[in-house]
Amino acid sequence: MSFPVTLIDLAGFVALLLWGVHMVQTGIQRAFGARLRGFLGQALRGRFRAFLAGLGVTAILQSSTATGLMVTGFAAGGLVDLVPALAVMLGANAGTTLIVQALSFNIAEVAPALILIGVLMFRRASAGPRDFGRVLIGLGLLLMALHGFVDLLTPYEDAPSLRLLLGAVSTEPVVDVILAAGLTWASHSSVAVVLVVMSFAAKGVVPPESAFALVLGANLGAAINPVLEGGSSNDPASRRLPIGNLCNRLVGVGVGLLALPYVGPWMMSIESDASRAVANFHTLFNLLLALAFFPLLRPYASLLRHWLPDRTAQDDPGRPLYLDQSARETPVVALACASREALRLADVLESMLQGLRDAFERSDRRQIVETKRLDDVLDKLNGAIKAYLTSLDPDELGEADHRRLAAILAFTTNLEQAGDVVDNNLLALVNKVRKRGITFSPEGRQELVEIVNRLIGNVRMAASLLLSGDQRVARQLVAEKEAFRDVESTATASHFARLRAGRIDTAETSSLHLDALRDLKQVNAHLVAAAAYPLLEHRGELLATRLRKDA
Repeated sequence: MSFPVTLIDLAGFVALLLWGVHMVQTGIQRAFGARLRGFLGQALRGRFRAFLAGLGVTAILQSSTATGLMVTGFAAGGLVDLVPALAVMLGANAGTTLIVQALSFNIAEVAPALILIGVLMFRRASAGPRDFGRVLIGLGLLLMALHGFVDLLTPYEDAPSLRLLLGAVSTEPVVDVILAAGLTWASHSSVAVVLVVMSFAAKGVVPPESAFALVLGANLGAAINPVLEGGSSNDPASRRLPIGNLCNRLVGVGVGLLALPYVGPWMMSIESDASRAVANFHTLFNLLLALAFFPLLRPYASLLRHWLPDRTAQDDPGRPLYLDQSARETPVVALACASREALRLADVLESMLQGLRDAFERSDRRQIVETKRLDDVLDKLNGAIKAYLTSLDPDELGEADHRRLAAILAFTTNLEQAGDVVDNNLLALVNKVRKRGITFSPEGRQELVEIVNRLIGNVRMAASLLLSGDQRVARQLVAEKEAFRDVESTATASHFARLRAGRIDTAETSSLHLDALRDLKQVNAHLVAAAAYPLLEHRGELLATRLRKDA
């Protein structure tokens, strides 16, 4: 067989290996992804539990990169502390070694059976078993790729040119590390790269010491992708976890390179099978690194916080202004801070409605884009207030405090949902009108503008109700819900009257106009639920049901 054909076959087996790993990862994520993410989020309460959770989830996903990106998202959102997040990454790095250990044994004979069972499950079963069938297919392809890889290399293992090339590389462990790190970064899979190194080592194509250096590089490369893909480039604090993980692996790789002349011969004296020795070295490196850093996680986290301090732009409208962290020890003060911050959501929603009103009057693309950005401000403020309130010690809260906390959460949640309706429905509708080059009829546009003005007044009423708790204002806001039903009915009747009169501008925007009326009523429903319902429910002035009870 010619050398170019052999290179194509070699590249094909590598591609098949990567595709097998990809199928296993996507199958697991589709079948168990949400549960794994939920389990991981629940486990981040202590260092040791977090370490075990990272190990287990990564062993299932076969990707420390996937685990790293999930935990980076938790840490960047402030949902978990940096110490357990770092512990998860130590566990994730150790978890990648488990699948390598399993595949280091000669189990290629079961590959056809795995593919057969996987295809049957994939074609015949429902969603859950179907995804597991995808996992079995991926494992079968992975084993076949490894077997074909070894068979392909057998005739060439004594080729002088290959020996010369690999001999030159093996004399420079640093080059091996860089090469493997680059391959791992490109393939997003340290498992696949380590398996390839094991295949080379098994046939004697790569000497053991060079294979161990390549394994160090694969471990380093696995830490690069979370740095590039996780966290926000605008907030250094969100990059603490991936950078911290990369730094501890850099330290580990540096120490590993220094110890390689002593560790390499010792590993081979314990295990004569080069493939198994590579797998054992991979496991040993990650376990020793975890043992070394585990006691140092708290000072290491402090160092990372010092290197990468919180940096939020002072002019960021989504930055909380009144959530005083020191006030959390005094619930009454903390709830007052949260109430004051919640009023900012009302201001932002009012600005969104003003932008919507302007967009109805003159469909300007820039106006629509700027108004849609305000929904991100609502999301940020709502998330910050929720995190602040849920951080309060429930044992320190009295019954009235619990009730106040629930009222603030209801207010912020409903205002954020009202903003979603404006962003996803109403502004998208106005943008659709603009793109189609049509316009609402003058009467229809005036109706929509008047309803938006009424909504702006209701936002101000809801904000005042959050502060005052006035029962009369609450009843007035609830009455607006009934009034909105009348307004919607009147506007709908006028719209149909214009349709019957043969108005072309009304016919062109008919469905869009009716959708806008429905969405505006939904925004008002969120305003009523935000402030009036919690107060009236506490006072026993809300009916449990609107259904008529038969005698």
